[in-house]
Formats: sequence, structure tokens, C-alpha cells
Amino acid sequence: MAAYSKFLTARYSTMAGATAAACALLCLLSKRRKAAALQGKKSGRTSSNEKEFKKDRAMVDRVFVGRICRILKIMVPRTFCKETGYLLLIAITLILRTYCDIWMIQNGTVIESAIIGRSRKDFKRYLFNFIAAMPAISLVNNFLKYGLNELKLCFRVRLTKYLYEQYLQTYTYYKMGNLDNRIANPDQLLTQDVEKFCNSIVDLYSNLSKPFLDIVLYIFKLTSSIGAQGPTIMMAYLIVSGFFLTHLRRPTGKMTVTEQKYEGEYRYVNSRLITNSEEIAFYNGNHREQQTIHKTFRKLVEHLHNFILFRFTMGFIDTIVAKYLATVVGYLVVSRPFLNHSHPRHLNSTHAELLEDYYQSGRMLLRMSQALGRIVLAGREMTRLAGFTARITELMQVLKDLNSGKYKRTMLAQEKDTEIMQAVPLIPGAGKIVIADNIIKFDHVPLATPNGDILIKDLNFEVRSGANVLICGPNGCGKSSLFRVLGELWPLFGGCLTKPERGKLFYVPQRPYMTLGTLRDQVIYPDAVEDQKKKSISDLVLKEYLDNVQLGQILEREGGWDSVQDWMDVLSGGEKQRMAMARLFYHKPQFAILDECTSAVSVDVEGYIYSHCRKVGITLFTVSHRKSLWKHHDYYLHMDGRGNYEFKKITEETIEFGS
Repeated sequence: MAAYSKFLTARYSTMAGATAAACALLCLLSKRRKAAALQGKKSGRTSSNEKEFKKDRAMVDRVFVGRICRILKIMVPRTFCKETGYLLLIAITLILRTYCDIWMIQNGTVIESAIIGRSRKDFKRYLFNFIAAMPAISLVNNFLKYGLNELKLCFRVRLTKYLYEQYLQTYTYYKMGNLDNRIANPDQLLTQDVEKFCNSIVDLYSNLSKPFLDIVLYIFKLTSSIGAQGPTIMMAYLIVSGFFLTHLRRPTGKMTVTEQKYEGEYRYVNSRLITNSEEIAFYNGNHREQQTIHKTFRKLVEHLHNFILFRFTMGFIDTIVAKYLATVVGYLVVSRPFLNHSHPRHLNSTHAELLEDYYQSGRMLLRMSQALGRIVLAGREMTRLAGFTARITELMQVLKDLNSGKYKRTMLAQEKDTEIMQAVPLIPGAGKIVIADNIIKFDHVPLATPNGDILIKDLNFEVRSGANVLICGPNGCGKSSLFRVLGELWPLFGGCLTKPERGKLFYVPQRPYMTLGTLRDQVIYPDAVEDQKKKSISDLVLKEYLDNVQLGQILEREGGWDSVQDWMDVLSGGEKQRMAMARLFYHKPQFAILDECTSAVSVDVEGYIYSHCRKVGITLFTVSHRKSLWKHHDYYLHMDGRGNYEFKKITEETIEFGS
């Protein structure tokens, strides 16, 4: 009795300790959440986070099902396609694998019965059957892995192609980062989140279909052996435990969305350091950048700590409910016909028959309970998938809006400029764009930034081909804004803009972009070699363009037209600016915008470039502070930075600005 008392004391103390540990974990998780909420209130971000969570709605519900169906139409576009074939292959291999499991249970049972019954003949026979079946079983398992991996890759290819077609349509990639502020890190979404989503949905397909198939087959087998009551009890347990665990896992979707958001922010600050490394080094700003990176990383780590603790707590509950309690229910069900001495099934059974029947029925019921547990645990992955689905769907919606001319951005309150607001309502896209050759005309166009900051109330001027315009004014007066409206990067808030089509308007910035590829690609960008051939422009003509900007020696220096280098580093600042001018000569647009693009070029080369542009019929809009350029222009547009502007013809009496 004393020994039994010690056993009970030890057992209950262990249970009490485990219960206390679980309660302590839940309390610690609750404290972490309260601390995070308090910190969010202090920083003024609580309301925005709550709005974001409401917007994302990362839960397993009808919205989630609708999102999944929408994305699946992209990844499986037709009834008969490669993805459908892999889905069918996986389904067939799952069925074969389930039958292999049933066969191994039956064959393993008879092998053990032969060992217990000391039958050498039966033991050898069934053991050789198992050895002969090993290659086929292994082939089925590896075909399943092959199908899953190929399906993940196919889904990723389909979804990535679709998203990039939307993302790189016209100027959508620019608008997402500069006009719309709903998505901060599109690179994170287009790469990592797409991959994780595709992996998660394929794994979920496998983790749900295999257990469901197991349950159907095991119910059929068990109903014929122990009756329908046992499988019915197991299914009832599945439904109850599934609803219970799904309710507890609801925060997983929101936490997944937040995790990916913080991962994107951390990735962005690191890429930003690499992109601006030279400027940061000149400023000796390594300590300041270190603080920024550590702050972003600390925010990510704190959230991951909370997420790990939440998953640990849920794993504790999941393991008990979906694994151990399911096994207990399985033992209770399978033991009923054996412990009931009056059960008609085993009234005349021998000990060996009882043993064989128990092994076979017990193992099938145990496998069924494990399958039920896997379905319950798959709910955890489904909740995590809901987080990825919410982010992918949000990206698709933003891309759709931007491609249809809609964007969402925080607008500035124009309290002081009520008269301006009444005269010019800030409605993006309210203006009209007329496409016409050899003319640029602003007719009552308000020059405003995308967030509603009005730079010039009413802009009116007209430029015909052949009349170069010099644009001057202080920083922030609207020079670059004018070019962005002209290039259709920014929306038109009113008035009428007459301009050539996009291909006949060319922009040359102060820091020209050098693409990845050959030396030839730098001159003809954004054209490809096939486009050059269609235009019937030979490499000799390209060499003339380089000679015109005094870059002819670079062809021999870098090893010919097909030489591939990191041109952003290989070429100096002046060489990149002259390369951009050679690119301008190649395309021969009607109008070109030169934004301080000759600041690193000598005056004589600069003069030749302007003379050549006039010779070949390229009309120039130039932003520059050099007085030496006034003689190459016919008009000037001066902005004072206070909403006023002056557009006049350059004469001998004109006072030249600049240095």
C-alpha cells in the first residue's frame, strides 16, 4: 500500500509540475504581449498595427478560402496542365502509400505471429515477401517526394511570373515605392513570401490528403473487424479537438504577417546600407547605421521570441490533444471487444488468434488516430498559411489598383491654402493627357506631389520641337516634379498635358543607370540586340556615338562590345554621363530631359553634345546651373520655390542665372 501511495504521489506530482509549467508559460506569454502592446502605445503605433491586422485578416475563414481559390486559379490555370499532372501523381502515390502501409501492417503482424508460433516456414515466407516489396515501397515514397518538390517549383514559377508581369507593367514598380505606401518591401513579398507560400500550400495538400485517405481506408477496414462504433468515436474526437485547437491558434496568422513584415524591414535596412555605402563612409556614419540596424533587428527578435514562446505553448497543447489523447482514445476503442468477455467476436478465439487480431486492429486504429492527429496539427500550418495568403493577396490587390491608375497615400492637409484647394481639388488622374508629336504643352496644370503638396497652382507654357528650354530655380521648387509629371510617373491632378508618346521622350539623370550586360547593352539600353538589328543600326554606328562623346577608347580598353563588366564600378562618373549621352544619340527621341547630366563633363565636350543634339533634331529640357549652357537654349523656365514661375524667350537682355 505504501508503494502504491508513493507511486500515486510521484505520478500526481509530475502531472502537477507539468500543469504548473504550462500555466507559467501562458502567464509569461501574456506578459510579453502586454509589454509589446504598451511599447506600441508609447511609440504611437498601436492604432496603425490594429488597423493593419484588421486589413490583413489572417485567419482561417471564408475570406481565407476565397483568397486561396483566387491564387490557385493563377497557379493551376487550366484543367489539363503540368500542375494538374503533378497533383494527380501526388494523389496516386498517396493512395499507393496508404495501401503499402496497410500491407506492411498485415505482413508485419503475420511475421510476428510466425515468430511467436515458432513457424520457421511462415517466418521465411513473409520475411522474403517484405524484402521483395521494399524496392516498390521505396519507389512509391520517392515518387511522392519528387511530385511534391516539382509541384512547389511549378507553383512558384506560375505565381512569380504573374506577379512580375503586373509589377513590371509600365511604371508600376516605381509607383509602388513612390506613390503608394501600402507595401513597404515588395522585394520580400516577390521572393521569400512567394516561396514560403508555395511550399506551405503544397505541404498542406500532402499533409491533409494523406491523413484523410488513411482515415477512409482504415475506417473501412476497422468497421469490418471491430464495428462502426470505434471509428465513429475517433471521428467525433477529431471534430471536437479540431475546433478547440483552431480557436487557440487564431493569433498565428497575424503573428506570421508581422514576422514577414519585420523580416522585410530588416532586409531593407541592410540593402540600403550596401546601396549607399560610399555616402555613409564619407559621412563616417557607421555608428548611426549600426544603431538603425540594431533597432530594426531588435524589433524582429522581440517578435520572434514571442512567436517562439507562443508556438512552444501551442505545441505543448497540440501534442497532448492531437497525439497522446488521440492515442488514449484509440486504446479505449480497440480494447472494447477484447476486454468484454461476452463480445461475440472472440467467444471461440484462441490466444494466438486474439493476439493476431489485436495487433492488426490495434495498429490500424493507432495509425488512424495518428492520421487524425496529423489533420488536427495541419490546422496549425493552415493558420500560418493564412498569414502568407494575406500578404500575397494584398500585393495582388495593390498591383491591380496601381495598374488601373489607383493608389493610396497619406495626403497633406492644406489648411493654409484653402483657396488653392477650392480652385484645384486634388484628385489623382483628374487631368487629361493628349498624345501629339513635336509639342509639349502644359495647359492649366497644377504641379503637385503625390501626397498633395502643391508646388505651382497653375502651370501654362508651350514648347515646339527645335526650341531648347533651360529650367532653373532653387532646390525643392519643382524642377524634378515637372519631369515626373511629364514622364507620367506622377498623376495629373488637373488641366491638360500635350506631349509625345513615352518612347519619344527620353530622360538622362545626373547619375545614369548602367544595366547588367555587355558594353553594347550600355549604349542601346533599354533595347536588346534584337531591337538594334530591327533598327538596322550597326556596331560601327554605335562606335561613332561613342566617338562623339569622346568615349571611343573605351571599346579597346574594356575588350570589345561583348565584354561583360560591373559597369557601375568600372566607369567613372564622367564616363557614365557621356555613356548616357551616347545612349541618347542612339534612341534619337523628339524631346530629351537632361537633369544635371553633364556636371562631370568638360565644357568643350558639353558644347559638342548640345550642338550635336540640335543637329540631329533632339529638343532639350535642361536642368543646370552653368551659365555656359544658356547659349544652347531658346527659352528659360524659372521657378522661385514659392509657387511662382516665369517662362520667357532668351534674348540678349536676359539676365543669366548660375555660375
